[in-house]
Amino acid sequence: MRLITSLLVCFGAAWLGSQFTRPALAPWYASLAKPSWTPPNWVFAPAWTTLFALMGIAAWLVWRRSGLLSLALGLFALQLAFNVTWSGLFFGLKSPAAAMGEIVFLWLAILSAAMAFWPVSRVAAWLMAPYLVWVTYAASLNFAIWRLNR
Repeated sequence: MRLITSLLVCFGAAWLGSQFTRPALAPWYASLAKPSWTPPNWVFAPAWTTLFALMGIAAWLVWRRSGLLSLALGLFALQLAFNVTWSGLFFGLKSPAAAMGEIVFLWLAILSAAMAFWPVSRVAAWLMAPYLVWVTYAASLNFAIWRLNR
């Protein structure tokens, strides 16, 4: 398996999530009440690009050692699906409440994937750490937006 394949899978998931996000930014997300610690919109694209690149590298490291049909990569695929689903709920359905419930599963899936990566490649597991931190922050932001816009 080549690194480019792993990156294409991750950036494909990112692209799919962006199909829910982009149309809702200006008319809907811009109108929401947000906490003062919300980053400016321009921060999200480089942050997510970096995170998806790190995820792709991590998945590639695991794929090289454990093969495509490993539990670790199954958990990785699950967290990618949850990632796209979160975008669909928050931005597509414009439901911070539903997205808040779902982001808990996303966070657990990321943690599970990182833990499954650990015995295969510690580097891969550590590459998932910034993503877990970012989703922890995103969950806090999601919660605050949900509470401010009931």
